Amino acid sequence: MLQQILHDMYIDPELLAELSDVQKHILFYKMREEQLRRWRERETWEVLAQDKGLRPPKTKRASNKHIQWLLGADGEVWVWIMGEGPGDKPYEEISEELIAERARLQAQKEAEELWRQKEAEITKKFRDALANEKARILAEKWKVEMEDRKAAKVLEERIHEEFKRKEEEERKRGEEQIRLQEEQRAKELYWTLKQAQLHCQTSEKEEREWEEQLRRSKAADEERSREAQRARDEYRRHSLRAIQKGTVAGLSSMFQELGQSHEQEARLYHHLPGPGPPPPLALTVRTWERPLRPVSRDVIVRWFKEEQLPRRAGFERNTKFIAPWFHGIISREDAEDLLENMTEGAFLVRVSEKIWGYTLSYRLQKGFKHFLVDASGDFYSFLGVDPNRHATLTDLIDFHKEEIITVSGGELLQEPCGQRDSPPDYHLLFE
Repeated sequence: MLQQILHDMYIDPELLAELSDVQKHILFYKMREEQLRRWRERETWEVLAQDKGLRPPKTKRASNKHIQWLLGADGEVWVWIMGEGPGDKPYEEISEELIAERARLQAQKEAEELWRQKEAEITKKFRDALANEKARILAEKWKVEMEDRKAAKVLEERIHEEFKRKEEEERKRGEEQIRLQEEQRAKELYWTLKQAQLHCQTSEKEEREWEEQLRRSKAADEERSREAQRARDEYRRHSLRAIQKGTVAGLSSMFQELGQSHEQEARLYHHLPGPGPPPPLALTVRTWERPLRPVSRDVIVRWFKEEQLPRRAGFERNTKFIAPWFHGIISREDAEDLLENMTEGAFLVRVSEKIWGYTLSYRLQKGFKHFLVDASGDFYSFLGVDPNRHATLTDLIDFHKEEIITVSGGELLQEPCGQRDSPPDYHLLFE
């Protein structure tokens, strides 16, 4: 089934819903590996085709346009969010300071322009007054005698100093007036900008919500990245464990060596388990055309009888008793209801309605987990999680009583969840 998914690069939504988060991440990891493999294969073919002249080489148009991002100390693109950097002031305080600074600069600019106009007026005023006074003095000088020239000069200097003093006083009064106007204008601009800011609160609130949404999105991306990394680590861990345990594929030949007579098959088909030695595993001889996926309960029952009973699926090891953890075709809700009052580590295995295989339902401290077990081939393994291949369903269960299923969850099978009703929910499978 996993090979079919990787071949089609598609998984049915209903089947995807049955996968746990870890299974989904590992399945995505495997599909991504398959995409990369196909891409490298296509690139290699492109190079060979160009070398043999089957296809003209690709040409790229030269362009002098490029973008170079500023990189941080970690080698990633440097990003600064105002108010969130180390040592940054709160956004509201930065906003207040920016508004006050804009108001001050605008008022200063307007005050400088007013002062230039005022200064030009003062200069022109006293220059004209001084010229008029000089003309008057010169007119009077011609009327006085020559002996009074010295007195006229002294008077001219005194008058000049008086006008200069008045000019300085006028300048000071103008500067004070401009300063007061500048302060008043700064206050007016500040309140104008403040009012504009208050009117824009709605858009700023939307911007903050967008920033919060962006932050949550980045956090979710980082969490997905960590989950993908954990999934890759989980895949490598199970691969290494499979090598150490010696349980990796090659089991079909073992099935062929363990023959079983037709009489033993008939006894296994027509008798419910009871005490006594179990029959050996038999090679599954398919006498019917199995659909790609289960289409009905009748088809699932037939599949179990045709293919799983000969492989002693659901039996305890070396006995003819059905394992206490084995259940029939029950729903996810029924499985969770059975596990509801049990402690963490409790589990059951039920026949799946989604794939040719089973679903292992596991009790967490808060909630449940469900793992799909692929039985479409000649071995049993978790779909997308565990690369280990087990000869029997019981082997898989016993293996994970000692070895956790996933590193992130640490699921260890401890207490089997048995039947609650009579007849048991698997009675149709053994009739």
